[in-house]
Amino acid sequence: MSALADLFNQHLIDPEICIRCNTCEATCPVGAITHDSRNYVVNADKCNFCMACVPPCPTGSIDNWHMRPKSAAYSVEEQLSWDDLPAVLSDSELVAEVADAVPVATLTTEVSTASVVGSVGQNDVFNAAAFGATVPPWSAAHPYTNLHGTKSPTTANVVGNVQVNEVGTTNETHHIVLDFGSMPFPVLEGQSIGIVPPGQDNKGKPHHARQYSIASPRNGERPGYNNLSITVKRLMEDHDGKPVKGVASNYLCDLKTGDTVQVIGPFGSSFLMPNHPNSNIVMICTGTGSAPMRGMTEWRRRLRQSGKFEGGKLMLFFGARTQKELPYFGPLQKLPKDFIDINFAFSREQGQTKRYVQDLLRERSTDLVALLNDPNTYIYVCGLKSMEEGVVLALRDVATQAGLNWDSVGQSLKQEGRLHLETY
Repeated sequence: MSALADLFNQHLIDPEICIRCNTCEATCPVGAITHDSRNYVVNADKCNFCMACVPPCPTGSIDNWHMRPKSAAYSVEEQLSWDDLPAVLSDSELVAEVADAVPVATLTTEVSTASVVGSVGQNDVFNAAAFGATVPPWSAAHPYTNLHGTKSPTTANVVGNVQVNEVGTTNETHHIVLDFGSMPFPVLEGQSIGIVPPGQDNKGKPHHARQYSIASPRNGERPGYNNLSITVKRLMEDHDGKPVKGVASNYLCDLKTGDTVQVIGPFGSSFLMPNHPNSNIVMICTGTGSAPMRGMTEWRRRLRQSGKFEGGKLMLFFGARTQKELPYFGPLQKLPKDFIDINFAFSREQGQTKRYVQDLLRERSTDLVALLNDPNTYIYVCGLKSMEEGVVLALRDVATQAGLNWDSVGQSLKQEGRLHLETY
């Protein structure tokens, strides 16, 4: 067997460009992508080259391929230690490395259909991410992306920072307004930015950027100004309830008016709202996942005020542990009932039965079926990863109970850019 027969194109993630948004890990159907506190990496023993993770990546960091000997593939541990990608080997270097490599375990690059988690049509496993669109609505405005990279961030001034849930709640959440002055920074509802926290991590390396969804409409938090807003929850514990102080979230929540921040982006080219008349928008979110929904709602509200746009139905399904923790509760209550249909779910409200957004979807099944049958309906889901499966399963149940074929409906939603999932 020739030395070149031992070669394969290893899938790698560029740590210099990656913004650690978790999109790749969430969309990988075979669990080949993992991460630690610094890097997202691809396990060569699991990757089956299905390419599901490539289109949703907002930065292109996922689309990197290095020819390697199978017997000397970069390990997960090696990749986790990288600050940048290693150099691409020349043909002669590859041949030499193949000759020097000590065979370890056979690299499996083929995965049987049965092992692909969540394949459409399986009864025992449901992969919600398989139904998420990677293309924008046909009428979405053209997005600008990656105007400022990790090596060339731009500076924004803090012009506002206010807590938007009740003071004293566990999940303290802030609405932060950033102004870019004379530096053009065009954004659309549904896009995100990266914030670069100052200082270094415990390894003496500069902190990586953290991603935040934009909470304002395309013409600014303050209309006509070159500004935008983000929604930030102060992170004081991890998913297991262990105390931890989030570097970026605490930095942002403590910012004062007049402070400056380093910003990269914008990112995102598919989680965008439709722009054609009479298009319906169904928004499903929890916590700070409300940020892109706020931007979409505010843009539709401004269009309505102008009298120049005939919008379709707006429905919002918003979940939180308690009403006190829910961001923007007050302003949402002031929106006209004939403009937006708002449904709240609280899972830890004292004296009340636990309710989640998927429960609300089932309760409003009659209205949702009508919307699912309308090709002008676009559905957006944003929040913690744990909500994704429950929400898509609820949509499937609503469709199935109405006599619709979910596989057909779900694939149409995906292919036409009408079901967008952004969970973390």
